[in-house]
Amino acid sequence: MSAKSLLENFYNSDIANNEALVNDFFHKDCELHWNSSNGFTLLKYDDVIAFFEGVRSSYNSLRFSHTHLLESGNYVTIRHHVYVQTIEQPNNEVLLAHFIALWEVKDNKLYRCYELSQLAYEKTINSY
Repeated sequence: MSAKSLLENFYNSDIANNEALVNDFFHKDCELHWNSSNGFTLLKYDDVIAFFEGVRSSYNSLRFSHTHLLESGNYVTIRHHVYVQTIEQPNNEVLLAHFIALWEVKDNKLYRCYELSQLAYEKTINSY
């Protein structure tokens, strides 16, 4: 399977409900380098497991809308938007965030990721 196909399969899977997701898609030595509005976070395999446990407890579904998906050897760059349905409002899908990520695939698993995200809503800044 190509790196691009693996990534497409990951993002098209039932991420919010698949308990085997990390085992199925992530390399045991994975690292996710994530820059978000909360700052920098480095997630390793066990951290990724904990992250997706939190996703499963917060959301009924996640849907990814890709705008770019580019492959070069074992590397795939993706730009996408994430839409969610929360447990509290299961009939209301909302845009959560915008992402761009560079993934490296090793042994047909997601191995390294360098990701930037921005929440979809804007914070109000009061100026005095």
